[in-house]
Amino acid sequence: MPKVAIFAFNGEMTCFVHALLNVLDLKARGAEARLVVEGTATKLAGEFAGQGAFGQLFRQVLEQGLLAGFCQACAEKMGSLEEARRLGLPLLNDMKGHAGMAPFLAQGYQVITFG
Repeated sequence: MPKVAIFAFNGEMTCFVHALLNVLDLKARGAEARLVVEGTATKLAGEFAGQGAFGQLFRQVLEQGLLAGFCQACAEKMGSLEEARRLGLPLLNDMKGHAGMAPFLAQGYQVITFG
């Protein structure tokens, strides 16, 4: 199986859940999978502590070490930077404050975007 980095940009919960499901499924099938939370999806940081199905999926992603991080600049713009920090979520800022794809490509990851 390949190395896959999923960049999830869409902040609509039903769309973001598909990014979570796919990163978990890829890992379960033997791929090396990572999730990068980008764009308006960073505003969902407050939802991650929830006890519902979404919170459970996100905790599975965290427990399996699949979260590469949150785009720092986008989290700041969406007003969720402090919540991401409070939750101890890794922040990515290698591309002028944003999460760049280049480091993943350099490590042999295929990049997939969920817009």
